[in-house]
Amino acid sequence: MSHITLVLPHLLPLPEFASDLVRALQTPALASLLTRTSTHARSAPADTARALPHEQWLARALGLAADGQPAFAAAAMRGFGLDPAAGTWFIVNPAHIQIARSHSMMADLRHLGLSEDESRALYEATRPLCDEVGHPLLYGDAQTWFLRADDWTGIDGATPDTVVGMDVTDFVPRGKQALPFRRLQNEVQMLWHSHPVNAAREARRLPAVNSFWLWGASRDGGRAAAPLTSVGVPGWIRGLSGRTLASLDELDAALARDGILVVGYLADAAIAADWGTWLQQVQQLEDKLFAPLHAALVQGRIKQLDLVLSSREALAEFTTTAMAQRKFWRRPTLERLT
Repeated sequence: MSHITLVLPHLLPLPEFASDLVRALQTPALASLLTRTSTHARSAPADTARALPHEQWLARALGLAADGQPAFAAAAMRGFGLDPAAGTWFIVNPAHIQIARSHSMMADLRHLGLSEDESRALYEATRPLCDEVGHPLLYGDAQTWFLRADDWTGIDGATPDTVVGMDVTDFVPRGKQALPFRRLQNEVQMLWHSHPVNAAREARRLPAVNSFWLWGASRDGGRAAAPLTSVGVPGWIRGLSGRTLASLDELDAALARDGILVVGYLADAAIAADWGTWLQQVQQLEDKLFAPLHAALVQGRIKQLDLVLSSREALAEFTTTAMAQRKFWRRPTLERLT
């Protein structure tokens, strides 16, 4: 029997929409998992300025937090077969910055649609600039690169999902230590402005890759302290994962052993406040995820299931077992999502 921790970002709807959304859901298996529990708790992290609640939870659970901030870079590098060696490494995400009249915003990286060929071309063009200033740049996947900058102490950028939809200027590193970073960023932006990749993308009416986001500083070469399986997640979480599922059709393999399972399918719709799509996706998770988990519990294939659910503002944790699921006098509801 296994002990599974399910991390499901953005299953908690924002308070102003929660009641209406919960009434629209028909998810009896999820209701049983949330109602028939041995423990449950809800909290509001004190500081979500640099990382969302589930990202903070992952950093703590995996032993990858530094000064209270996620330090994912080195562990994610290993997942891509890269050796962080010594030094300070950052995660680098190619990005599209939207310029508005009064502020700038970073588009959701999930919408960038950057292919491997496009990303490789931009990477190869950028690498000499980084080498010239003594900061090696390594390639993970189309959305996930890594930069070594031992002297950029004090630059602890926010996670991309924290920044999406917000004014980017509120998150840009400042001060004397940030000057070399901003100088490199400006040079890269100028290089990419006229790059053939962006000319071709604009011809296809795709957003230009006009900047990059830097975050996740890791200074100790850390390794993830717990086994992680993921599905539907950004590249940096895939890098942290010992196993990545192609879809939830492969769920049984993930339930056969202890570990953390991160399911990222709800992030896109929730961040965009597209609640109609969010409802459809939660209904799909009822069939593909919640019902199989409930059956595995009742059948004794899972000894204990911990659920870690989040929104942009809150974190909720639940623990249930086969014994807890026998508490028939507790009428299953979704009230704990609100």
